[in-house]
Amino acid sequence: MSCQHLNELTLETMISKANYPVFGCEECLLVGDRWVHLRICQTCGKMLCCDSSKNQHARHHYEESGHAVISSAELGEQ
Repeated sequence: MSCQHLNELTLETMISKANYPVFGCEECLLVGDRWVHLRICQTCGKMLCCDSSKNQHARHHYEESGHAVISSAELGEQ
């Protein structure tokens, strides 16, 4: 069984960590805060911090935008 959101992704729309000049949470960097792990929104490409991070920017992005699919931005994770 597959999630309907995954079915909407194609290789052309999937966003890779290789596309980022700065490796960090976009929102944490703006406010000078830290993160635990990074995630990439597969709809718009924002790189944001995970639920283990204090600010949970990826979750807040989902709640505000409805963008339901993220991938890990951590090296060695897929």
